[in-house]
Amino acid sequence: MNYSELAAAARGQIGPYCRACPVCDGRACAGVMPGPGDKGVGHVAEKNWRAWQALSVNMDTLHEPFSADTRATVLGRELSLPVMVGPVGDVQRHYGEKYDTVGYNSCVLEAAAGEGTLAWTGDGLDSSIMTEACDLVGSLGGAGVPTVKPWDDATLAAKLDEALAARPAAVAMDIDAAGLPFLRGQQPPAGAKSAAQIAEVAARCHEAGTRFVLKGVMTASAARRAAEAGVDAIVVSNHGGRVLDGTPATADALPSIVEVAGEKVEVLVDGGVRSGLDVFRALALGARACLVCRPFVVAAFGGGAEGVRAYLAQLRAELADAMEMCGAATVADVMRDMLWG
Repeated sequence: MNYSELAAAARGQIGPYCRACPVCDGRACAGVMPGPGDKGVGHVAEKNWRAWQALSVNMDTLHEPFSADTRATVLGRELSLPVMVGPVGDVQRHYGEKYDTVGYNSCVLEAAAGEGTLAWTGDGLDSSIMTEACDLVGSLGGAGVPTVKPWDDATLAAKLDEALAARPAAVAMDIDAAGLPFLRGQQPPAGAKSAAQIAEVAARCHEAGTRFVLKGVMTASAARRAAEAGVDAIVVSNHGGRVLDGTPATADALPSIVEVAGEKVEVLVDGGVRSGLDVFRALALGARACLVCRPFVVAAFGGGAEGVRAYLAQLRAELADAMEMCGAATVADVMRDMLWG
């Protein structure tokens, strides 16, 4: 099944907030929270998608024939493609009753591992979300990335204990989640973190032999401070527009962040990536890999684990096609000059 077919199958099983659109471009759910939409006037998610579409690629088939190799080394692991499943914290709250968080995480973690890549798991006010996610990641030999929110020190320490015990591929923090409306004024509290606090989290992960990823970086200045704090990777992300209205698209923010991140910090990106061609565009702008989130929820609701695997296979085939049509035999060969202008 392709994504359009999976979306059709999901309708009637997902919602009421998500419409399972044939193209997940943020228009039908604009401003819808709870649900998959974005904050304020609801333009950022669509802006993310449109920014990728605005990047034209340079077709060039004047080269020796080859079959594109989509494998990529990300977070120290060889993945079959430079795409990972992004984290969702509370599936039932935002998408419907078909899956609880354990069921959804199990679905995407196992499907991603089966396709040779990784899924990230989310976090929430209910502490069992993190506990159960870490148990699942541990049962898969660490094939996953638990993502913690920027909680108060005591809560964060306890959740890091759980995450590190799973011996995951990496531990992430979506630092921008401090702006999620449904976390404001709640217990446990979440909020901004200083560079010194991030350095402490990174050091703790390194002591356990685990990489640390900071998700929610949108400026070159923040990327520089994150690198100085010792993070191993950053995700250029505006949380799909869910934490602040009026932010730039991730595709627009990406190049300046890649420029300052340096060789030691892997730069990942999310926000509006919906096709293998979009992945190609992100690689050409300097990203190591992409996270894709909302469409995988739709794929799971429409086709279960096989739906998730089918969408991953579609993304891999589309990426390979773009690489072959633009002259990139491997993902390392995808360069900035493969984009027009």
